[in-house]
Amino acid sequence: MTAFSLPTNLLGGIVYAPLVRNIWAIAWKETKTYFSSPMAYVVAGFFVAWTAVWFVRGTIDVTFPEATIRSFLYFFLTWWIIMLLSAVLTMRLFAEEAKLGTLELLLTAPVKDYEVVLGKFLATLVMVLASLALTLYFVLLLFWFGDPDSGPLLTGYLGIILFWAAILSVGLFASSLTDNQIVSFVVTIAIGGLFFIIDVAAGRLTGTAADVLAQASLLAHIDDFGTLEKEQKSEGSQ
Repeated sequence: MTAFSLPTNLLGGIVYAPLVRNIWAIAWKETKTYFSSPMAYVVAGFFVAWTAVWFVRGTIDVTFPEATIRSFLYFFLTWWIIMLLSAVLTMRLFAEEAKLGTLELLLTAPVKDYEVVLGKFLATLVMVLASLALTLYFVLLLFWFGDPDSGPLLTGYLGIILFWAAILSVGLFASSLTDNQIVSFVVTIAIGGLFFIIDVAAGRLTGTAADVLAQASLLAHIDDFGTLEKEQKSEGSQ
């Protein structure tokens, strides 16, 4: 440690402590709001019920069950469900504050705009992680009755978290545009649906246009996280 490192570290702590404190305070407030209302439990319950149905169909009601999460998490309908739930979770974050007139008070408080955005985003992300944590029960069943590879399971969940976080960002943006929660919900679905249209268009086109659209498609990127599972499964069957 040099003679100048201690003051520099102390200066960094002084600069970043208020930043973290403000973000944490906003995130904690929004998280308590979620879990003090039925919304959190309805969203989490619906998502777990959805994955439970497809877990049974994909791992039990089939001739050759797979010990992977692709059967109940990595397929097209789940992405739509995630988009709908994201719209529900984010539609009130800024729209309700704007309607009640509390957004102006929040923005005039000694906090930065990005601190407000990050705090609200982290609160929704906590809600998402809580919902996903409940689905780990199905992963435990896979380990109990099968022999899955932990690597693809981890990358699979990482892909879902990143995808969900991206859609939450879209929802936050939509909520900041209006003071009407229904309008925010519709805008989130419209923008999210655009990514699905891009993915379909990328699959139908060829050449440079297809490559450009594939790079703009969320689904193409998240599928890469599940590709590892397919490759390892095929290698194991050889």
